[in-house]
Amino acid sequence: MNRRNYPISLQQAAASSPTLAKLVAMTQDSSARLQAIQPLMPITLRKVVQAGPIEGSCWCLLVNSNAAAAKLRQLLPAFAAHLRVKGWDVTEIRLKVNA
Repeated sequence: MNRRNYPISLQQAAASSPTLAKLVAMTQDSSARLQAIQPLMPITLRKVVQAGPIEGSCWCLLVNSNAAAAKLRQLLPAFAAHLRVKGWDVTEIRLKVNA
C-alpha cells in the first residue's frame, strides 16, 4: 500500500480524480454564470445570492431571504436570456432560499 504523506493542492487532487475534476469544472461554470448576470442585479441583492448547482440546462441560485427571492423571480427571464446570449444552455433558473 502506497500512502501519501505529503499535502497536495486541490488542483492536483482534481487532476488525479475524474469525479473531482468534473465537480471543480461545474463549480467554476456556475460561478462564471453568476458573474455574468451580476450586472443585471440590483447592487443590494448581489451580496445575498450565491451560485448553486447545475443540472443539465437548469441552474440554481442560492438566496438568503424570501424577499430577495421574490425580487429575483422577476428578473429570472432576463438572466436566462442573457446567459443564452453569452453561450450557456440555460432553459430554467431555479431559486433556493437558504434557511
